[in-house]
Amino acid sequence: MNLFSDSVFNSLGYIPVNWTVLAQQISDPNVLGQMQKAFNHFVQTGQVWALLIGLGLGYMLRNLTSYG
Repeated sequence: MNLFSDSVFNSLGYIPVNWTVLAQQISDPNVLGQMQKAFNHFVQTGQVWALLIGLGLGYMLRNLTSYG
C-alpha cells in the first residue's frame, strides 16, 4: 500500500499547471446585473413554481414517511 501511495504522490507532482485557467479575461464585470438577469429568467420560465411545488411536496412526503 505504501508503494502505491508513493507512486500516486510522485505522479501528481508532475502534472503541468494550465495557467490560462487562473488568468482569464472578464468580459462583463457586472456581477449583480448578471444575478438579476438570471433570477428574472428563473421566474419568467416558471422554474420558481417548480421549485416551490417540489419543496412543498418534499416536505409533505418527509412528514408522511418520518417516524414519530
